[in-house]
Amino acid sequence: MTRSIRKTTFLFLLVLVTVSFGTAQDRPEEGGRELQVWTGGGHSVPGGTKDTTVWNAGVRYGWILTQPHLPGFLSGRFELAVDAVPAFVVFQRANTAYGAGVDPVDFRWIFATRGKVAPYLELNGGTLFTTHEVPTGTSTINFTSGAAFGMYFLGERAWSLDVRYMHISNAGLTVPNPGVNTVQVRVGLGKFFGKK
Repeated sequence: MTRSIRKTTFLFLLVLVTVSFGTAQDRPEEGGRELQVWTGGGHSVPGGTKDTTVWNAGVRYGWILTQPHLPGFLSGRFELAVDAVPAFVVFQRANTAYGAGVDPVDFRWIFATRGKVAPYLELNGGTLFTTHEVPTGTSTINFTSGAAFGMYFLGERAWSLDVRYMHISNAGLTVPNPGVNTVQVRVGLGKFFGKK
């Protein structure tokens, strides 16, 4: 196991322990915050480079900014979050690229529910730095954008499960710029805390 993988594993476990023992509320509320560790992965889909698989793991910190808005089933709370992604692996034909990234722009609409399940929609964007060009022959610096639909399973801890589309592209820093489009499944474990 390389030193960077050991450091990433240690950081991931440290955040998991922090999430497990912190004071919590059982659901998202205006003025509250979210701390979550997550991991996910998926495979490329048409519209970009083929035969590419990704796996990533990260830490999410979010702020619940609003009380429920909109009528009926659209009613929900707006969350602004940041994702740190210390482990990002891209398996491609020529090589395996290891990297890290950050998503400083992560918008989530958490639908207001009274039960133990809260669906959400998400839009995000960020930057990815890798050890090899992704896709091969392009750039080691890329930008990511994505959208997700998922659900929180609320209780003492908040589990999440979502399906997300992610686009990886160098935004024209080099030519060609075929990009990578993936569909991923992500699972997270976290807590909502702060305002009670």
